[in-house]
Amino acid sequence: MKMLTIVAGVLLVFMFVWERVDVVRVGYQIERLKTQKVLLERERDQLQVKFSALTAPERIAKVATEKLGLIPPQQGQVLMVHQQEETPGPVIPPIVQVRLARHDSTVRRNE
Repeated sequence: MKMLTIVAGVLLVFMFVWERVDVVRVGYQIERLKTQKVLLERERDQLQVKFSALTAPERIAKVATEKLGLIPPQQGQVLMVHQQEETPGPVIPPIVQVRLARHDSTVRRNE
C-alpha cells in the first residue's frame, strides 16, 4: 500500500512538471507566432504601398507612352458601344431546328 502511494505521488509530480513544461512550450510558441504576425503585417503594408504605386493612373499612362509606345486615341478612333438593356421577364430559349436522318431499310435504291 505504501509503495502504491509513493508511485501515485511520483506520477502526480511528473504530471505537474510535464504540464508546466508544456505551458512554457506553448508560451514560446505564442511569442514566436506574435513576432511572425508583426512581420507579416509589415510585409502586407509594404505590398499595399507597392500595389498603390504600381496601379496609379499616372504611372500606367507614363509606362504606356514611354515603354510601350502607346499614344492617346485620336478623334474618331473611339467607338462607344451601348448594350441594350433587356427587360426582365420570362426567359425563352432559342428555337433550334433539328433535322433527323433516317435510314429506311425497306426502301431500295436502283443501282
